[in-house]
Amino acid sequence: MAGSQHGGERWEEEKKEDGVKWMQLEHRGPYFVPLYQPLPEDVQFYYDGKPLKLSLATEEIATFYAKMLDHEYTTKEIFQNNFFHDWRKEMTSEEQEIIKDLDKCDFREIHKYFVDKNEARKALPKEEKQKLKEEADKIQEEYGYCILDGHREKIGNFKTEPPGLFRGRGEHPKMGMLKKRIMPEDVTINCSRGSKIPEPPEGHRWKEVRFDNTVTWLASWTENIQNTFKYIMLNPSSKLKGEKDWEKYEVARRLKGVVHTIRAQYRRDWKSKEIKERQRAVALYFIDKLALRAGNEKEEGETADTVGCCSLRVEHIQLHPQLDGQEHVVEFDFLGKDSIRYYNKVSVEKPVFKNLQLFMKNKEPTDDLFDQLTTNFLNKHLQHLMDGLTAKVFRTYNASITLQEQLKALTNPEDNVAGKLLSYNRANRAVAVLCNHQRSVPKTFARSMQVLQEKIDAKKKQVEEAQEEVKKAEDECKDTEDAKAEANVEKKKKLLKRLEEQLAKLNVQATDKEENKQIALGTSKLNYLDPRISVAWCKKFGIPIERIYNKTQREKFAWAIDMAGEDFEF
Repeated sequence: MAGSQHGGERWEEEKKEDGVKWMQLEHRGPYFVPLYQPLPEDVQFYYDGKPLKLSLATEEIATFYAKMLDHEYTTKEIFQNNFFHDWRKEMTSEEQEIIKDLDKCDFREIHKYFVDKNEARKALPKEEKQKLKEEADKIQEEYGYCILDGHREKIGNFKTEPPGLFRGRGEHPKMGMLKKRIMPEDVTINCSRGSKIPEPPEGHRWKEVRFDNTVTWLASWTENIQNTFKYIMLNPSSKLKGEKDWEKYEVARRLKGVVHTIRAQYRRDWKSKEIKERQRAVALYFIDKLALRAGNEKEEGETADTVGCCSLRVEHIQLHPQLDGQEHVVEFDFLGKDSIRYYNKVSVEKPVFKNLQLFMKNKEPTDDLFDQLTTNFLNKHLQHLMDGLTAKVFRTYNASITLQEQLKALTNPEDNVAGKLLSYNRANRAVAVLCNHQRSVPKTFARSMQVLQEKIDAKKKQVEEAQEEVKKAEDECKDTEDAKAEANVEKKKKLLKRLEEQLAKLNVQATDKEENKQIALGTSKLNYLDPRISVAWCKKFGIPIERIYNKTQREKFAWAIDMAGEDFEF
């Protein structure tokens, strides 16, 4: 799509008036996941050791739990309690009379049925797999595209989410609750007036049809667990998304020009007569220095107790005049977005430390640290400092600038491709650490590390054998001194060199894997790092772009691949 037009043309077509995102939008509406297919007669659910035939709705929910039996979620008490509570609500009164204890429920036969079904699908002959792929492609063709202002654009998530059990991230208090099936009656459709309005599935109707060209979503509904809106949006590779992405990084680049002024300003405000301004200045220092999220005021009744910078409470920080040989240390410990724990000990400047002592004075642990600060007040101030500036822009700016500086510091032009990629991943990790993008160590980590280690050991053995061979050939050459023996030495040396390179490459892989096991690189790569930095780096050092971005990511960042030369500076 983007590659077909030269340079940035596609990204620079006519701009629309403020607030209007499109003039024409036509699509098929969402694709609804197929209805539940009951289990075969011979697959049984057991209660207290005896087989029990379940009603259809109850059986469907039982399969959600059964499918997850080998997942650590189903070992967590909170998951089990939430599931059992929601499951019982959907049972018939007869079933409620019988099924009163989750420990007496036996889902193993259902679990085995789905495992076997999965294996069978993997083992299908090639033609069968091809047939399934063609069916999926047909659905994609029919539902996966829309017409937006005369362009055929790809839709991101055109299928509704299937029903199941809510997982959440981190230690989410709602894990295990029942995610209900989305019906056409739940869905609001958005398209242009005068276009062909999508037909709901037979016997159903839409909740509402809207013609709102100030938003970019095609359909929306409310999910039942968090009560949040879900949207069907354009694919990241679409022109609209690409422009938005590009604009986001341009705003962050503009911040580069004024960030020194802003930093000087908040340092002056640490001494302000107004406590409100002092709080704002300290919060801004954290947002800038530690890339904390601002922490918008959440809706009442949202259960997970997660906070950001502005909503920190006294209990979330501890002050240490001295700690581990450093002065003025602030120890943070709170749950951030997605219930991911943020734990960090940071040495701050003395006025910041003094201010924090002041803000904490005579307060209870559950009181707000910045009691006079709202995200709104902070963002208004930022907007005043630079057009389009919000707290979020600091995170994008600091992530991108960190990547660029780290790449400069770490890349050795003499390295081979594997060595350069290790440097790239290390630079990316520095950003992920800054943004606190953690992941739990993958379940398969130990096993795949072991496999890699076995490969390394085998390769070492080959290298040792090749070294012996070279030595042997050299000795023979000394004795005979003929051309054939000399050629043999060269041949053996060549082989040794190749094996040594392979071993080095495997060692690099192992280092990379180990350093990466608890860090999620994807989040920053897709959301906080200006892709032009990576594109320029690839062009400069002759690294194929597909080693950094997969096909989907290359589509999303087509605008950057088109625009950035090797000299691009963020």
